[in-house]
Amino acid sequence: MKDNVYKLVELTGTSTASIEDAVAKAIKRANKTIRNLSWFQVVETRGSIEKGRPLRWQVTIKVGFAVNSTD
Repeated sequence: MKDNVYKLVELTGTSTASIEDAVAKAIKRANKTIRNLSWFQVVETRGSIEKGRPLRWQVTIKVGFAVNSTD
């Protein structure tokens, strides 16, 4: 059995709808150019406020993916 090697990329997704939507948008965009996406970790959550209500969510995630072996 081979031992995988993984790479991490940090991304920030944004959404006016929810934290989950911000994460989903970041992963959807990464999936267009990165193969073998395996997992994500939420690193930071923040947002902006307008008129006393959350206006936009910003969620920074680390996305892990397997690096192809050259063996």
